[in-house]
Formats: sequence, C-alpha cells, structure tokens
Amino acid sequence: MLRNVPIRRKLIAVNLLISGAVLLVTCLSFVTYEILTLRTSMVTGNNTRAELIAANSTASLAFQDSADAAEVLSALRTQPQIINACIYDASGHIFAQYPTNAPAGTFPTAPQGAGFEFKSSSLIGYRPVIQDGHVLGTVYIESDLSALTRRYHAYTLLTLAIIVCSTLLAYFLSNSLQKQISQPILALAETAKAVTRDRDFSVRAKKFGNDEVGALTDALNEMLSEIHKLNATLESRVHERTLQLEAANKELEAFSYSVSHDLRAPLRHVDGFVDMLRKSTKDTIGATGQRYLDIISGAAKRMGALIDDLLVFSRMGRTEMRRTQVNMDGLVAESISEMAQDLQGRAIEWDITPLPEVNGDLAMLRQVWVNLISNAVKYSRDRSPAKIAIHSRDLNEREVEFSVQDNGAGFDMQYAGKLFGVFQRLHLNEEFEGTGIGLANVRRIILRHAGNTRAEGKIGEGATFYFTMPKTNKTS
Repeated sequence: MLRNVPIRRKLIAVNLLISGAVLLVTCLSFVTYEILTLRTSMVTGNNTRAELIAANSTASLAFQDSADAAEVLSALRTQPQIINACIYDASGHIFAQYPTNAPAGTFPTAPQGAGFEFKSSSLIGYRPVIQDGHVLGTVYIESDLSALTRRYHAYTLLTLAIIVCSTLLAYFLSNSLQKQISQPILALAETAKAVTRDRDFSVRAKKFGNDEVGALTDALNEMLSEIHKLNATLESRVHERTLQLEAANKELEAFSYSVSHDLRAPLRHVDGFVDMLRKSTKDTIGATGQRYLDIISGAAKRMGALIDDLLVFSRMGRTEMRRTQVNMDGLVAESISEMAQDLQGRAIEWDITPLPEVNGDLAMLRQVWVNLISNAVKYSRDRSPAKIAIHSRDLNEREVEFSVQDNGAGFDMQYAGKLFGVFQRLHLNEEFEGTGIGLANVRRIILRHAGNTRAEGKIGEGATFYFTMPKTNKTS
C-alpha cells in the first residue's frame, strides 16, 4: 500500500496508523465498559424498585386491595424513565397498573419468569411478590432506554473528537520529529542514486550523527571507497586482458591461416599422388594394393573435410553477427534445395508446418538448418520411406522452439550430452560419414542467439533435435 510513497511520508503514515489504531482500541474499550456499566446500573436500579414495590404490595394482594396497590405504583411518578408498571395477582390477571389510564394492550397478558431483559427500545423485568413462601403475584416494570441511547451518541461523538484531535496532534509531532530520522536516510538514498546513475564511486554520503544511521553511513562510505579502488584496479586489468585477448585472436587467426593453407596443401598432394599412383599401377599392384590406395585417398579427403569444418567452427565464434528479420520457412526451403543431389533416389515424407520469423544472423541460422536437416536425411537413409518433420511451438511469452525429427537410426539417451561436443560421434564412420563438428556448430550459433539446444532419441526409432530462439518483438 505504501510501496511507492517517499520514506518520510511513509514513516509519518506508519506512526499515524499505529497511534490511531491504539487510540481507537482504547476508546472502544472505554465506551464498551461504560455502556456495560450503564446497562448493569439500569438493571440493578429497576430490580431494586421492583423489590420495593413487591415488598409494599404484599398486604394489598393478600387483602385484594387494588386501590392500595395502585397507590404503591404511583410512587414511580418520581422516576421519569419508567414507562409502564403493573402488579399481577396470583392467577396472572392485572391487579393494579401505572399509569392508571394506560390503554388496553399496554401490558403483557400474563407474567413471565423473574428477571430483566433488554428489548429494542426498553428494559422490561418481572419480580415475584412472595409472603411466607407463597407467591401472591408479580411486579412488572418497563423503563425507557432513551437516556442510554443519548449516552451512546455522546460517547460516539466524544470518541470521534478524541480520535480526530489526537490524529492531528500525532501528525504535527510526527512531521517535525521524522525529519530527524528521514533526513539521514534520504541522504543515503540520494548518494546511492547518484552512484547508480553516474557510476561515480567518489561521492560520499553526509553523516548526521553517531547513531545506527550514522554507523550505516560510515559503512556505505567505506564500501564506496573500496569499490572506487577496486574499480580503478579493474579498469587496468580489463585493459590488460583486452590486449591479451586481441593478441590471442591474432594468434588464432594466424593459426587458422596456417591450417587453411599449410595443412591443406600436403593433403592435396597426398590425394593427387595417390590418384596418379592408382592410374600408373592399376595393372600391377592388384586388388589389395588398389584397396590400400582407396583407404589412403579416403583418409586424406576426410582430413580435408575435418579441417574445413574446424575452420568454420573457429570462425563461427569470432564472426560479427548481422541481425535481421529471418524468414525461417525460406531458410528451410533453401536448405532442402541445396541437398537435391543427396535426395536423389530417396523416398522421403516431409512434414513441415509454417515457422515464425526470428531476429538473427541469416548466414548463421542457414548453417543451423543445413546441419540439422542434413543429419536427418543422412541418419534416415536406411528407412523407406524416411519421415522428416520440421515444426515449431511457443515455449512461453519470450521463446519459440524449433524441432527437426526423423525416423532414422536414433541414439541412446545416456549419451545425449555428448552430441553437441566437438568430435563427439555416436556412430562409426563406416555406418554414417561425418566429422563430429556439425552439431557443435549448431550449439555455438544458437548460444550466440541467446537460445538453447537439446536432443531426444531412441535407438532404431529416430531422433529429434530442438533449438530455441527469442521471439521477435513485432513492435520494434
């Protein structure tokens, strides 16, 4: 309720609420006690009057002298709060009444049990008239509660006046006294705001006293001093690490250049000379020799492919991202089109649902789809027909998840954690060719897009690869 209220007003409001609650409870307790006391006093007074009337009317009832009984009741004229009163005889009939001219139906037709009871606007009571253990009759008294009601109203107005005056007094006292408490706290808040806004750790909070807030001010200033020193040291460290990182990147680029030129050239020579040797000795070395030459040539080609994939993996972590709106449907269609040669002679059932657009690097995301779809095509080549499904779904308000599912060879889920690592392969090269870098590239690209990757599969029943992307903010 007071979350966004300034602290000074909040303290005043808390004090007023507490003071008001205590005062209200005190006033209500006092009023309740007074009302209960008044009610008890009324019952006691009426009970005493009834006893006196009963004591003075025994002879009248015993001798059936209704005039004398009426004279006893007439003494109630001095009690203006008494509305009606009567005396019943032993058979329950009205023997005498006050006032004598009360209209019919004023009194109950028959007496009830002894005692007093509060009604909506009156207090009624019955008192038996007893002589020598015999009930001669019953006294009935009804008194007006208007005096009690007026007392209720007076107490209510008095309570409201006390609460209003006390609240105003508490407000003025709190307003003047809270400055001594809120001023140091507000100074601390302003210092913290300045540090956050300007990133200036040289500012210091003003100290107003040696109390707990003063100790907090000293602690804050000491902390700011330490942060200022650490910040200066950190800036020099960051500069030093930046220089080291730039040097490491240059070394990595030099290494990539060496891999690209110095390692590829010998492999091309090996593959070229193997081909020349195969042609020149095809009639002399026999089938075994030719098989050895095929193995050498295949190994050289695989090594070349591995070097190319490693270079792509290395560049993928350093390449600057160029974000744009990416049509995922178009990328999927392009990726499938690039595999036209691999799809020749294959029976594949495609299940592709419309995919949402995302914001990302077009070239990198193309690489993701190429790797995932080519894997699905490769590992399902022993199925006829092969089934490949490409879908998407909203994970929550911020993320969308894409999936590529196939009914191919699958994998054991206990090794799922290895799938996205470099050189991690769950199938022999004789079963399915590859370098073990494609999925590692997928993970690196998706991580750079602030997404996640995962996989599910079962041996002989296919696999599903998932990756998430942040949703496109259509309002931007």
